[in-house]
Amino acid sequence: MAKVKLTVNGRAVSGDCEERMLLVHFIREKLGLTGTHVGCDTTQCGTCVVDMDGKSVKSCTILAVQASGSSVTTIEGLAANGELHPVQAAFKEHHGLQCGFCTPGMVMTAVDMISRHGGQLDEQTVRRELEGNICRCTGYHNIVKAVLSANAEMHGGAKQAAE
Repeated sequence: MAKVKLTVNGRAVSGDCEERMLLVHFIREKLGLTGTHVGCDTTQCGTCVVDMDGKSVKSCTILAVQASGSSVTTIEGLAANGELHPVQAAFKEHHGLQCGFCTPGMVMTAVDMISRHGGQLDEQTVRRELEGNICRCTGYHNIVKAVLSANAEMHGGAKQAAE
């Protein structure tokens, strides 16, 4: 057994786990934060994306012990003071979800994308950067609209996806 110490959603946490436990399972099973989903365990689907030390990562490809000492933000850590994060609000407003299984990973990927591009996003870039996240329900159009809308709100004006 290994001891893992993290800051998750702004809170110091720790727990024991097997050395081979994936970060996604540590988050879900040890911390009870089930918003981060398990889809494929092979880095294909993107449902497990979290922010780790300022970068989006697929938590099914990182061992919990490798993440020890890191700061992690999950989908549960985005909303503040009862208000949805702008990306969450945009997904809701633009119907960027259907079954919702991929949504946490899509939202976390979008938050990172918007942060990295500093407001300089266009439809082509959003579509290219979402390639590592699989959605089987929406066809991506409304997801792209939601990302561009959140980008515009967070950075004051940006290109919008075609209606």
